[in-house]
Amino acid sequence: VQLQASGGGLVQAGDSLRLSCATSGRTVGTYGMGWFHQAPGKEREFVAALTWPGNRTVYADSVKGRFTISGNNAENTVYLQMNNLQPEDTAIYYCAASSYYSSAIRYTQAATYNTWGRGTLVTVSS
Repeated sequence: VQLQASGGGLVQAGDSLRLSCATSGRTVGTYGMGWFHQAPGKEREFVAALTWPGNRTVYADSVKGRFTISGNNAENTVYLQMNNLQPEDTAIYYCAASSYYSSAIRYTQAATYNTWGRGTLVTVSS
C-alpha cells in the first residue's frame, strides 16, 4: 500500500483544515490507519487513529473534541478534520497504515504501523 497525504497549509488560530490520506496499491490486509505529527525539534507524536475498515477511533488528548478522523472505504481515503486549530498544532502531519490486526489503542503507537506516507505541513499562526 502507498499513502499520499494532502490538505496542509497556512491558517490562523481558530481556523479549520481537512487533511486527506489517499491509499493505493494493495489495501487488503490493512487494519489500522493513523495520523501522527512532528513539530520542529520534537519527536513524532500520535494524533488520531481509525480501525480499518471500521469505525473505532482513538485520539490524543490534545486533539479530542477538535479533530475527527474518518474513512471512506469505497475511496480508500482517510481524513483528518481539524477544527479550532492552535499554534501548537503546527507540524508536519503524516498518515500511516498498519497491517497488524489489533485493538484501537495499539494504533496510538508508531511502531504498530509499517507504511508511512510523506507528510503535509500545517502551520497555524496566532
